[in-house]
Amino acid sequence: MGLKELRKRAGLTQVQLAKQTGIAQTTLSGYENGRYDIHSMTFDNALRLSRALKCHPYELTDGWPD
Repeated sequence: MGLKELRKRAGLTQVQLAKQTGIAQTTLSGYENGRYDIHSMTFDNALRLSRALKCHPYELTDGWPD
């Protein structure tokens, strides 16, 4: 599914998700728009996001990389 879709499914804006997770909104935007490689996300950020979005961390990346 991917980060953007999970965030939207949760009914959150990037700003709201940033406040919940402590991850900068600019970082979230970078992951969603491909400026940052989501597969290189820190484990801490992956856990924060998966908890906030109630998903498994692998769902943040649209599945496992090839």
